Amino acid sequence: MKMFRHGPPGSEKPGVILDDGRWIDVSAFGEDYGEDFFASDGITRLAAWCDAQGSTAPVVDPSTRLGPVVRRPSKIVCIGLNFRDRAAETGAAVPKEPVIFLKATTALSGPNDDVVLPRGSRKTDWEVELAVVIGRRAKYVDEARALDFVAGYALHNDYSEREFQLERGGQWDKGKGADTFAPLGPFLLTPDEIDVSALRMWLDVNGGRRQNGNTADMIFRVPTLVSYVSQFMTLLPGDVISTGTPAGVGLASSPPEYLKAGDIVEYGIDGLGSARQRVVAAD
Repeated sequence: MKMFRHGPPGSEKPGVILDDGRWIDVSAFGEDYGEDFFASDGITRLAAWCDAQGSTAPVVDPSTRLGPVVRRPSKIVCIGLNFRDRAAETGAAVPKEPVIFLKATTALSGPNDDVVLPRGSRKTDWEVELAVVIGRRAKYVDEARALDFVAGYALHNDYSEREFQLERGGQWDKGKGADTFAPLGPFLLTPDEIDVSALRMWLDVNGGRRQNGNTADMIFRVPTLVSYVSQFMTLLPGDVISTGTPAGVGLASSPPEYLKAGDIVEYGIDGLGSARQRVVAAD
């Protein structure tokens, strides 16, 4: 199943892309894609509703504004240096354990919304990533069972202000949590529809290719990450784990290259769609 959210920011409605390609509004189902929905086996219930009611549900114009694919999660957990080529371009050793940091949930935005440069930003960077959405409460999960706790996968861009991240006290979260720094979507794809072990991922800035990677190059795979994170914090339904980015970020360019107002960032992962953001200055 492909699930999306549409409408004005803060007033998004749930939708589904049917097998025949139609985008439909499923507001009549009565639930948005948040913690309660996932915790109560909402995907199974929604699939049954679509089988019964989908043919008469209102059609959504695919050009409508799309929101983040989940309503505000309790947390966005990100994994740093999780691609071998990304670790190599930083000169860092391959991590022995996953590197974890948190991204503010207020950073969530739609996949094609503008990305707003924070006030004082000089070093805003891009990072195309595979996001995992949690479907069940996960605490001390065994790796062998970890995929049972996954609701689906989505496209994510872990925008990062490198000066805030690396030069303002050494706290990564400062550079990760600005408003619009977590566009998520265009849709959530359930695990039965995709194998994420070897997906091409790419990112362009102003039409020029910057990142060209594959999820096969991840150091720690999805089951490992879900299990590992659950050893340190309880993952709630709807929470997001963003699994890291391949080489090609602006910080590692020679000389470093960062985003400026007017730039266009486009990116995608095979099977999970693509997204496009215009970079704008802060008010």
